[in-house]
Amino acid sequence: MPIDHQKVQHIAAFADGCSGGNAAGVYVADDMPTEAEMRALAAQLGYSETVFAIPEGPQGSYRVRYFSPESEVPFCGHATIALGKVLGQQAGEGVFQLQLNEAQISVEVSDTNGFQTVALQSPPTNSSPVDPALLAEVLALFSLTVDDLDPRFPPARAHAGADHLLLMLRSRKAVAAMRYELESGRQWMNQHGLVTVLLGYAESEQFFHTRNAFASGGVLEDPATGAATAALAGYLRDINWPHDGEIDVVQGEDMGQRSLLRAQFSDEIGSSIRVSGSARLM
Repeated sequence: MPIDHQKVQHIAAFADGCSGGNAAGVYVADDMPTEAEMRALAAQLGYSETVFAIPEGPQGSYRVRYFSPESEVPFCGHATIALGKVLGQQAGEGVFQLQLNEAQISVEVSDTNGFQTVALQSPPTNSSPVDPALLAEVLALFSLTVDDLDPRFPPARAHAGADHLLLMLRSRKAVAAMRYELESGRQWMNQHGLVTVLLGYAESEQFFHTRNAFASGGVLEDPATGAATAALAGYLRDINWPHDGEIDVVQGEDMGQRSLLRAQFSDEIGSSIRVSGSARLM
């Protein structure tokens, strides 16, 4: 059946109270639209991602696909949080099982004293060093030098359902100054199979500021990126960063859409990351 546009919901995930967060389109129906229909709706909405879900399997289980304005992506954290918000509205608190194209994850909706939190469990994580030639290319793309990098954090390719390149910088100012050319970034990210490039700054051992370039999806920057935050947490665990089981991330502040993300995780290398935050209706 064609998409019923009255069922499309607009949710800002990882919001900072009544503001901020990353907008996502959410479409929950009995039947999955065709790929052409999903691509068209994602392009029409213009959000960094739109998520589509249908009931499939045991009660509380859904088949899920994610589309940016330009492409299908294997996993999107903020759209998963937005989907959890909608499923919670329809079915109440609980844990919902989500079957993605390449992984199975879950999203949990809970309500404490009237405050609703949505948390996802990411796919398994892994990270690897960045090849020197690739590092030189990404530094040139963002007009950075090796001296801008924080030596405590080796540049890495990190995965938590999708691939991200992580560059941790020496100063908050350097993160705030992020700039690159969208079309060049799109071609480069697609060439190397990267969904985003994360620029980050560690204000303390457990508090980070990040920005995420999402040119691969036709979006200059994401104000909140749950998948990249999960990848960052997995990477920190891989390098034995003293995380004490969780980190807090502020993203989107430099683009006027302050977003708050929390990642919680065990010491088990490669295990799932819990990424949580609030979501609001737009």
